[in-house]
Amino acid sequence: MSTFIFVVCQTGAEAALKGEIARRHKQFRFAFSRPGFVTFKVPDELRRDRQFELKSTFARSWGFSIGKVTGEVGEQLSADLRSVVEERFPDDGFRKFGHLHVWERDRCVPGDGGYEPGITPLADEAGHLILDTGGELWQTLNLNETAASDDRILDCVLVEPGEWWVGWHRASDAPSSWPGGVPDFEIEQPVVSRTYLKMAEALLWSALPIENGDAAVEIGSAPGGSCQALLERGLAVTGVDPAEMDETLLANPYFTHLKARAKDLKQKQFADFRWLMSDASVAPRYTLDTVERIVTSKGSKIEGLLLTLKLTDWKLAERIPEFHKRVRSWGYRFVRSRQLAYNRQEICLAATDRK
Repeated sequence: MSTFIFVVCQTGAEAALKGEIARRHKQFRFAFSRPGFVTFKVPDELRRDRQFELKSTFARSWGFSIGKVTGEVGEQLSADLRSVVEERFPDDGFRKFGHLHVWERDRCVPGDGGYEPGITPLADEAGHLILDTGGELWQTLNLNETAASDDRILDCVLVEPGEWWVGWHRASDAPSSWPGGVPDFEIEQPVVSRTYLKMAEALLWSALPIENGDAAVEIGSAPGGSCQALLERGLAVTGVDPAEMDETLLANPYFTHLKARAKDLKQKQFADFRWLMSDASVAPRYTLDTVERIVTSKGSKIEGLLLTLKLTDWKLAERIPEFHKRVRSWGYRFVRSRQLAYNRQEICLAATDRK
């Protein structure tokens, strides 16, 4: 039996994903795709390799594909899906699963027309239908809950209204524990801008060892959504941007606004920060040039970075390894990148553990 994996990505990122997989996993063969959903044929031995991890910036979620079911009636789709799973995993194998994650592929790019990724009403309805009409074992599964490390998860991706793909994966890090690779976090008050969502997700994904009272600086901070997320997590935040910041931030005693461009500030003005964030609407080279000048200056104490790199052209995806190499040359040992669920045509780069 051939082995396939499914990969869920942002709508529009399919070509970047395929190119990345071709470079990093040369034995994989492209099989099928829809916007935001791609499958690959992979070596059979990967199915038995518990340590395998897909190396990809653009994969929001991935797993081993079991197949698909099609139809027009939800009850029949649910019954067919359960049959596919039970055939692949008899009782003993099925008992290893503790979760069922059901979600739709993205309908459009996050932020377009107010759209944001996450569990839709249709996905929630499908998930409850699968469990409620299943047997006793099915009803023991947790539906669309965050999994614990090493938990085994059944996946159902609603690729089309009458086309459901089923697979499974093991939770090995934070994003693989989230249903569809999208975090679920509480928003306590109205957000200044949707960059709040990006920063909140970036902090969860990167797991930076942030401590209450740490000093952080954000370059390109206006109107302040990212700063708002940082302040909520107990940081003392300085925003650098010539544009105006939201008045709710200006009223916060733990926020400081430097109304200037980063390149116009003296390097010593960055000397006391532990963390540096940037989400400026400029090309990656400009962002990296700006950050390099700061973190390589004498006396810099910046231990970690969270940088949004705008892919002004999708061809820039091919240069992501160069971006990593450049950041490592500044002394950061661990450099990772991910197209966050709340990103648009951009990626988040995290760097920590300075030499």
